Amino acid sequence: MSCACGHHHATERHDCAEGGMPIALPAPMVALTGRLTCADAGQMMTALNLLPDHVTLSRAESGNLRFDLWQDDDPLVWHLSELFRDGAAFEAHQARTADSPWGRESTQFARDFQRHDVTPAMRPEERGDHDAIDHLLHLAFEGEAEARLVRLLRADGDLALSLVAVAAGTVVGHIALSPVGGDRPALALAPVAVHPAAQGLGIGSALIRAAIQHAGDTPIVVLGDPAYYARFGFRPADLTSPYAGPYLQLLGDLPDGATIAHAPAFAAL
Repeated sequence: MSCACGHHHATERHDCAEGGMPIALPAPMVALTGRLTCADAGQMMTALNLLPDHVTLSRAESGNLRFDLWQDDDPLVWHLSELFRDGAAFEAHQARTADSPWGRESTQFARDFQRHDVTPAMRPEERGDHDAIDHLLHLAFEGEAEARLVRLLRADGDLALSLVAVAAGTVVGHIALSPVGGDRPALALAPVAVHPAAQGLGIGSALIRAAIQHAGDTPIVVLGDPAYYARFGFRPADLTSPYAGPYLQLLGDLPDGATIAHAPAFAAL
C-alpha cells in the first residue's frame, strides 16, 4: 500500500505493547519501521542530499516522538524507525512530506515499511534506559537541571522508584520517587516527565498513579500545580521545608509543621 508521503506500508496492523503495564490512550501511537533501497548511485546521491533536511523537519513535527534513518553497510540501503503520537500525527507527516523536496524526488525509491499501532507500557528503569531518560528530561524541561537531579539521585542510591513509559523502544515518560528525611519517613515525587509530543494523552497521570500505588501508606510530597495534583488526592502541605509554600503538596499523613528534608541531590537544583 502506498501513501501520500511515498511510503509503501504493509497492510497488516497490530497492537504492539512493551513489557510492563499497558497505558490506555485515547488512540494508539503509530510506529513505522522498514527500509528504503536505492536502485543506483544516482538515487543514493539524491538520498544523501535530501534526507538530512527531511529528518530535521520530521523531528520538528509536533506529533513526532522518534524519527531515525541510518545507512546500512550496503550504501544503497537506509533503515527507518519512526514513532508518532497517533494516526492523525502520522497523516500530518505524510501530507507535509508529500509536498517536500524529499517527497517529490524520491517516488521511485523502493520501500519496504511496516506500520504498527503501539500501546506504551510502564516498567522500572533498566541500565540501558539511562541515556534515554536524560534525553527525555532535556526535551520535557528544556534544560539540564532535572536530568542532573535524576543522575545524582541514582548515583547516591536515592532513587526509591524510577519508572519509565516506553513505546516501540522509545522512552516517552518517566517518574521518580526519592526518600524524604525528617520527623517521619516520606517520599518526594520528582521529576515527572512526558515527551512533549505525547503530553495530554494520560501518560503522566498513569505514571503518578503507579508511583502512588508503589508508595503504599508512605506519605508523598510534591512541588507542583495544586489544581493538577488535587485530582490524585494531594492537598496543600503545612510543612517545615525550604520548599514550603503554595506549591508544596502532600498525599498521606504528616502532621502540620513537621520537618522534611529532601535527598541531597535536590540541593543541586
